[in-house]
Amino acid sequence: IMNAFGLIQIRLILSSTTIISCLQCNHLPLQQRKVIENSLRLLDKMGKKFPQQCLREKMSFRFPTQVLQPRQKETVGDAIEEIFQHIFYIFSKNLTLAAWDGTALDQFQNGLYLQIEQSEGCVIKKHTQHHQSKEVSRLKLKKYFQKIDCFLEEKQHDLCSWEISRAEMRRCLQLIDKMTRKL
Repeated sequence: IMNAFGLIQIRLILSSTTIISCLQCNHLPLQQRKVIENSLRLLDKMGKKFPQQCLREKMSFRFPTQVLQPRQKETVGDAIEEIFQHIFYIFSKNLTLAAWDGTALDQFQNGLYLQIEQSEGCVIKKHTQHHQSKEVSRLKLKKYFQKIDCFLEEKQHDLCSWEISRAEMRRCLQLIDKMTRKL
């Protein structure tokens, strides 16, 4: 009798965690919007106004906006997850010359990391067609973020390269925010 009762408890726990994770996955677009809003706020809080001495060093990275075209909600969601991963990667290395508020930077990184973890927990196997469009998006995003990464390395991660990258991430997140509001 005790074993049967124990198994019932385990089944209840497993089914409730499945229900909770499904609910979290259903609210993923809303969570992504909140992460974007919070990330934009933290990007502003991390640094001061854009330094005057960096204005001459402007760089055009050309965000691939087609990855956010709402053909399929899943494709856009995957692209957003990919973008979060790239932003997290860029903002987690060689930050010594970036004169930013450490607390805001930590909160920014933690918010992205938690959202990436949440998104990965919601991944469901998709159709082959979806897989192909996901790969095209992934390659375009990889190329875009490689430009930013190479720019930072070229400039030896100096203050201006970080400020330009921070401004670019702001633009990137604003584009995502604009697109998710349309979905």
